[in-house]
Amino acid sequence: MHNSKLVKFLRGCFHLVIKGNAAYYAWMGFLLLLIIIGVGAYVRQMQYGLITTNMRDSVSWAFYIGNFTFLVGVAAAAVVLVIPAYIYHWKPIKEIVILGELLAISSIIMCLLFVTVDIGRPERVWHMLPFIGKLHFPSSLLAWDFIVLNLYLVLNVVIVAYILYKSFSNEEHNKKFIIPLVFFAIPMAVSIHTVTAFLYNGLSARPFWNSAILAPKFLCSAFCSGPAILLILLQILRKTSNLEIKDEGIWKIAELMAYAAFINLFLFGAEVFKEYYSGTHHLLYHQYMFWGIGEHKAIVPFAWLSLFCNITAFLLFMIPATRKNFYTLNIGCLLIYSGVYIEKGMTLIIPGFTPDTLGEIYEYTPSLNEVLIAAGIFSVGFLVYTLMVKIAIPIIMGKFHVDQPVVSSRTHV
Repeated sequence: MHNSKLVKFLRGCFHLVIKGNAAYYAWMGFLLLLIIIGVGAYVRQMQYGLITTNMRDSVSWAFYIGNFTFLVGVAAAAVVLVIPAYIYHWKPIKEIVILGELLAISSIIMCLLFVTVDIGRPERVWHMLPFIGKLHFPSSLLAWDFIVLNLYLVLNVVIVAYILYKSFSNEEHNKKFIIPLVFFAIPMAVSIHTVTAFLYNGLSARPFWNSAILAPKFLCSAFCSGPAILLILLQILRKTSNLEIKDEGIWKIAELMAYAAFINLFLFGAEVFKEYYSGTHHLLYHQYMFWGIGEHKAIVPFAWLSLFCNITAFLLFMIPATRKNFYTLNIGCLLIYSGVYIEKGMTLIIPGFTPDTLGEIYEYTPSLNEVLIAAGIFSVGFLVYTLMVKIAIPIIMGKFHVDQPVVSSRTHV
């Protein structure tokens, strides 16, 4: 009986993902096209090596690691939904928390892909596998990051798969099984971005990152950018499906984002004050970021743009009238997403390497090949999320269950 039910579930999932309207097919075709282009760019990188990127000895972390750092934050942001849903039992968010967990899964997949394309010999990853290679745990921070990222991915996959399968089967969830996993996901979400921050902190030759507030700042920025993406997705899903997503849930997420945005700006201001007031030679990295050094000013517009986006978004989220107006709410989401993305991708990494340990300045900008590979990876993430949502929403709405495994093509996302 169980095997028969599982077969029905898998068969129904297959029918769901292959059926849709013209917009769905166009979206999937667009993503597949970008993935093919990204694969082609990666093949070129594998053929000629990392010289196809604009990374050099002076700037050895760049666009790929910036995207990785940003997406770890997006994955960690699922905790913004989990805490009010499962600890405070707030129903408007509890109904949509699974959509945040799906976003965490797709984000972690993208994180792992960005790490893969950043290393020159990805086939050597077996050296990090337990029992096969040498993970160097617990002395290596990279080992910690490898473990927490994969554990968080497995944890979210198990939670989502269990909840959806039980809902499909019209069975009650075993709370003794699922609740401990959900609560364990909260410290795991915090840990993945904390360990990522420690990877930067641990490089003693890079004073720009040697700050005790880097980890909490990572978390606060993550709790802004991740929910910003989710709020946009929730509105899209509400319009393209019959899924009921209450305004109260969206506004509560936006309110939580306002608190996180304030703390993020406060920590940023504290760090800037410390550097400028102390006036040590380490101030050079902040001077390069905000004002440039001599003719080297490529990063300056990005630094000020990121700060402008973050401040403006905070004001929009802080004021109830603009937070509860969907027009200004969406502007705020786009601004906070852009601000944190620039912060993690450009103004965090590049100033940390500039000037380098020899005092030389190399101004980095991503190559076309890097951009194409990144576009392909983001397309993989969007594709995975789209397919998971295509299955999850009919189950949540009760349109896909054990007594009706195959749904109409009209049920679309």
